[in-house]
Amino acid sequence: MPSTYDYSIVRVVPRVERGEQINAGVIVQCPTAGYLGAEIAFDPAKLRALAPDIDVAEVEAALAIIPLIAAGDRRGGPIAELPRNERFHWLVAPRSAIIQPSPTHTGLCDDPAAALAKLVDRLVR
Repeated sequence: MPSTYDYSIVRVVPRVERGEQINAGVIVQCPTAGYLGAEIAFDPAKLRALAPDIDVAEVEAALAIIPLIAAGDRRGGPIAELPRNERFHWLVAPRSAIIQPSPTHTGLCDDPAAALAKLVDRLVR
């Protein structure tokens, strides 16, 4: 039987005042399966096209932490040590920074990891 999952698109917004954005990854939570995962598929060339003066390495470093936090990996810092549900809510909380989550959406799946891969292919790549 399919389970519900929630997902948010990870976006890079180089100039918040302009609202231009690049989809860079997806975060998926499926509580019934005990799953929280994130995948980043960032294209630096797209970012350079919008903001040639931005520090791409800094953005890549910030994005690289997201899957670590989702996985509960200590390398993600203190947030990664929170319970899974709290990590998800922290990751998808609205913010006005260069890295922003989209509003949360809901879907149905049999395999949340496969749903994450499909969403990344469809929404980011």
